[in-house]
Amino acid sequence: MNPQTITERAAWNRALLALPTPHLLQTWEWGMVKAQTGWIAQRLLWTQQGSGAPVAAASLLARRISRLPWGVAYVPKGPLLAWDDPDVVDLALAGVEAAARQRRVIFVKIDPDVDPASPAGRQLVASLRRRGWQPSAEQIQFRNTALLDLAAGEEALLAGMKPKWRYNIRLAERRGVQVRLGAPADLPAFYALYAETGRRDGFIVRPFDYYQQTWLRFMQPADGEAPWASLLLAEVEGDAVAGLILFGFGATAWYLYGASSERQRNLMPNHLLQWEAMRLADARGCSTYDLWGAPDVLEESDAMWGVWRFKEGFGAQFAPHIGAWDFPINRLLYPLYTDAMPRVLDLMRSRHRQAPTRPEDQAAHG
Repeated sequence: MNPQTITERAAWNRALLALPTPHLLQTWEWGMVKAQTGWIAQRLLWTQQGSGAPVAAASLLARRISRLPWGVAYVPKGPLLAWDDPDVVDLALAGVEAAARQRRVIFVKIDPDVDPASPAGRQLVASLRRRGWQPSAEQIQFRNTALLDLAAGEEALLAGMKPKWRYNIRLAERRGVQVRLGAPADLPAFYALYAETGRRDGFIVRPFDYYQQTWLRFMQPADGEAPWASLLLAEVEGDAVAGLILFGFGATAWYLYGASSERQRNLMPNHLLQWEAMRLADARGCSTYDLWGAPDVLEESDAMWGVWRFKEGFGAQFAPHIGAWDFPINRLLYPLYTDAMPRVLDLMRSRHRQAPTRPEDQAAHG
């Protein structure tokens, strides 16, 4: 069964919502965001014969390598499908492989959110190996994440937190921290916090125009089939000291961008900020809050350990995934590329720390 190429936004997002666990990074809007940095999206949809119901989808991003006739391709947090159906798995993998060949790329990468220890995860890894896929040396997104179940309600959420986290939320409220919903006009203030966080924690911050276009694409009024984003700012006497941008699509909300100042840190604004983000996600109809990023291994030696401890304090559960896998299209160039790219990344990471010094700060990847 050959996939259709979908060229209309509402049709694409509507199809994603009909599939299990639709992901923000597979939406039409995310493909448009990545166009800012040279990625071109091809949106592939497989449907059931007769009914036309969606059975699998893949937003395939491709980009040329500078000064070379070849490129690379990536299906961020996809493809989307029922991973416990081996026939659909093979159908989608074959379609992604074929589409990547047509795009003249060295390889295509996928990183779906599938638990490697689950029956579906074990079957998927076996299928990937059988088809010639390889575990990738380069993870674009975090391999694992931290999840909160919002369906239990606010009282259960508070009860599931560590006592110190509940105390810090109340402390922030008592000491005058106020969290408000931001508007597009507040984006420069949030960017100033984000740039300060980048300087402190050592991650690269792009120019404001890039983030403005990214955030506004999701913050504009949207229909029920579109992803959304909300800016939350924590203020003390009108001064923004911390903020985050919460994204939502379907039943899931994601915490992708967070920032904080040195100012008023003792008032614990980030604890109250996260609590209000959970409440907003619940009010928007989300049942899962993805805190976006957890260690590769649950050990103190992992660079993400402090980040994990902050998120775990809110009651988040560790969610492991299979990570990134590559399918080499050009088997001559692939080993050359994969040998050179880790060296380039290591050089970049030697100049920038790999994990926030502030566990509450967050930066989106990819």
